[in-house]
Amino acid sequence: MFRDDSLRLIDGPALALEQRMSCVRWKLMVCLAGLALGFTAPALAQSAAPPPTPPAQDEDLTQPVKMEPDYSLINLPTTLRLPLHKGDFHLTHRFQGNLTTGGFGHQLGNLFGLDNGAVIGLEFRFSPIKYWQAAVYRNSLDKTFQFWGQWDRIRQSDSMPVSISGIVSVEGGDNFSEHYAPALGAVVSRTMKDRLALYAEPFWVHNTAPLSGETRDTGFLGLGGRLRIAQRSYVVGEVVPRIGGNAPGDPEYSFGIETRVGGHVFSLVFQNGFSTTFRQLAVGGFPDSLYLGFNLSRKFW
Repeated sequence: MFRDDSLRLIDGPALALEQRMSCVRWKLMVCLAGLALGFTAPALAQSAAPPPTPPAQDEDLTQPVKMEPDYSLINLPTTLRLPLHKGDFHLTHRFQGNLTTGGFGHQLGNLFGLDNGAVIGLEFRFSPIKYWQAAVYRNSLDKTFQFWGQWDRIRQSDSMPVSISGIVSVEGGDNFSEHYAPALGAVVSRTMKDRLALYAEPFWVHNTAPLSGETRDTGFLGLGGRLRIAQRSYVVGEVVPRIGGNAPGDPEYSFGIETRVGGHVFSLVFQNGFSTTFRQLAVGGFPDSLYLGFNLSRKFW
């Protein structure tokens, strides 16, 4: 009896001590596990997070565009964008000697039309706002001034098969004092493998017969293309059939060869008239006529 009670007295405190030690060990393990999770969770979260996306970089518009070296095809506009706060100067020359009259000796004596005077045009364009360009153009045919703006937001890409620009314009004769002719249009282009660029340009032009005493409109669809034949040389061509309204004369057409040298683009062109503004293109060219001319442009950046 005594032995049993003594053993019970001895075993009781030892058992309690062992239980307390076991509890301490469990608490210590829980604390260590919590600390481990506390240190590893941020690391796991950081490793699982995706890398930050770098900010998008705007396209450098000051770099040459292989298939759009200039802001004009021959007379029709292109979808080439102008860098923000940059400018471009454009000169047009259409000599007035008809290359289809007389023989070779007659043409040589007149230097192929150079002795017959010329219709000269000067243009300057500037980009005041991103995706926008504004231009003023004057040529000596009826002392015409043309003011116009172009929006160039839609670009050819993997998801967009074409580039599209919108154009609004107004022109007037006698230094913009009479015969005002507003115009609305679009330029749709597609380039193919740095070799070919094609253009379709629907336009509506108001007041295309001012001397008739009637207010008449014309719709036309400009069609053109540029084929690269060397690293910096191209063959260009365009035709402007009328698709509605006033349509006198023949559709304007022109073709030529151009080359790019640095910021300059030079084009030697042949055309069946002197048209360079939207109303002049709507009026058309002359039948059985062909005139020599050139375009020269210079980018300022």
